[in-house]
Amino acid sequence: MASLKIWLIRLRPIIAALLGLSLGIGITALAGESPAHVVAVLVKSALGSPYDLGMTLFYTTPLVFTGLSVAMAFQCGLFNIGAEGQLAMGALWAAVLGIVMPGLPGFVAPVFAVLACILGGAAWGAIPGWLRAKRGSHEVINTIMMNFVSAGVCSYVTLYVFRNTEGQNPETLPIAAAYQLSQFSSFGGAPVSWALILAVLVWAGCIVFLRKTRLGFQLMSVGENESAAEASGISSPKMRILAMAIAGGLAGLVGVGEVLGNAHKFKMGFSADFGFIGIAVALLARGRPEGVLPSAFLFGALHKGTADLDFETTHVTRELALILQALVILSVSADGLWDWMNRIGVKKRTGKAAS
Repeated sequence: MASLKIWLIRLRPIIAALLGLSLGIGITALAGESPAHVVAVLVKSALGSPYDLGMTLFYTTPLVFTGLSVAMAFQCGLFNIGAEGQLAMGALWAAVLGIVMPGLPGFVAPVFAVLACILGGAAWGAIPGWLRAKRGSHEVINTIMMNFVSAGVCSYVTLYVFRNTEGQNPETLPIAAAYQLSQFSSFGGAPVSWALILAVLVWAGCIVFLRKTRLGFQLMSVGENESAAEASGISSPKMRILAMAIAGGLAGLVGVGEVLGNAHKFKMGFSADFGFIGIAVALLARGRPEGVLPSAFLFGALHKGTADLDFETTHVTRELALILQALVILSVSADGLWDWMNRIGVKKRTGKAAS
């Protein structure tokens, strides 16, 4: 009985997520659609062919990076709302590097471009981290404002410095061929590149960093109890700046899949709100990096699966993805009700025993 209870506790987030999905799909019946048909369309669109699976993985890749970005900030007690601006800066830095330094050899160029993505995002994330640590400005407000500043900087650089005049779209010149990552041929033409492998490695690296390194322990200590961390000699301002820089660098890695592996240039508005969906990914993972990978895959599958609802159903559109995401987050957030009901049950049993 005790082991069963432990397993139920561990599976509570999964059960809550499935409950949220069930509620969202059940709502489609009120719109006049068969929930079974909606499920069939979602599964077929997300996983029905190598191309569909490839597109699901393509959407999953940036969500792993942005989900980790938000989750790593969570570990230090910070709420990073700025992943959208940080990923744009990382992608822009990679594109600029690929334009201004076309002569780098092929085995070095991608490495430098990945570093540019990390540094671009980390620099943008460190600014609100410094403002929080040194000036007491809340990171939520700062990161929201930095998103708009990032959009303005990216627009200026794209339109007035490195604009591609051969097309009408707001985009930069293409990067040199040495920077471009090859795509996997087993996904039917879907733009799945080595960025997917990088996302898995970075996910594993974040877990090892937090659980096995001294610096990761210090970062989590500030998030758990700042006063105790300070009493132990840990500098909370330094940890906050570091946490936001790490969060920004992780978000900046979105540029690897987009600039190096797909478009081979920086395009204005390339992100399908990956930075904001990353918040939902991290919340579903309960702020823990371990849960980010499956959470990102779920949201990637929803993003791809709902794309065909416009064509395969009469009364349901792709906006169902937003409803499903919201219900999943609400269900996981309501997971605390289980603890509340358990406490109520314990009090009742204790009262009966006392009487």
